[in-house]
Order: sequence, then structure tokens, then C-alpha cells
Amino acid sequence: MSSRRKSREAALQVLFSMDMLKDDSEALMTRLCEMIGAEDAIDPYCNELIQGVITHRPEIDGIIMRFSSNWKMNRMAGTDRNIMRIAVYEMMHQHKDVPHKVAIDEAVDIAKKFGTEESGAFINGILDGIYHHHLSDPDKKDDATSKASGAI
Repeated sequence: MSSRRKSREAALQVLFSMDMLKDDSEALMTRLCEMIGAEDAIDPYCNELIQGVITHRPEIDGIIMRFSSNWKMNRMAGTDRNIMRIAVYEMMHQHKDVPHKVAIDEAVDIAKKFGTEESGAFINGILDGIYHHHLSDPDKKDDATSKASGAI
């Protein structure tokens, strides 16, 4: 298993716990990272994913909601929701280091491991839609990001 995969899985565990506890505090994040062995010094990419998702969550959630017809964020499985948050963060903010296809494939594989039988297909459908209708065209990206943040 690649170190990036381990980072994504550790970030999922931390983000899922923080999401379920409704606590984005630095103290909780530090405790959770210590519990799973993903402290900053050990795993900087995991920390980057966690911090990035927390920082950009309103924008990320807005984009996911736009492409998840008939699914509100709070009705999605917590695992699926957080896997998509990580993938969308990578597609939007790590695209120079992580190709979109890799972010989507990694999310689907992690969903198959941690989610339900339907998680992989559900996540693939939403992420594929986000990529093809939002991120593949810079003009659509700007428009969709504005709508997701409520600017339009």
C-alpha cells in the first residue's frame, strides 16, 4: 500500500471522527492523529488533507451537494461524505501533485474498503460528475464554486 493511500485512510479516520463528534478543534485532531499514528512528523500528507478539508469544507460540501442529486450531506453515510471531501480537496487543491483520475480511483478503492457495497459506485458517480462538469472546464469551475459558496 502506498504511503499516500495510508495518508488518505488515516485522514478519513480522523475526519470521520471529527465529523461524527461535530468537533473541528485542533486538540481533537491532534489526539486522533496520535491514536492512529498519523502525527504531523510521521505523516505530513495526512495532516495536509485533514487541514485542507477542514479549511475548505464549506466550498467542498457545496460542490458535492451540487452533484449529488437528491442527497443532502447529512443524509449521506459519514464514511462516503468524508471520502468525497478528501477527493474533492485533492482534485481542487492538489491537482498539480495528484491527477484527478488518481483522486477518484483512490476514493473509490477506499470506499470499497471502508464503506458499504454501494459506496464505490455512489462516490464514483458524484466525483466523476464533479470532474467532468466542474473541474475539467475552468469557466465552469469558477461558476460552480461561486454558486457553491453562495456568491451567485
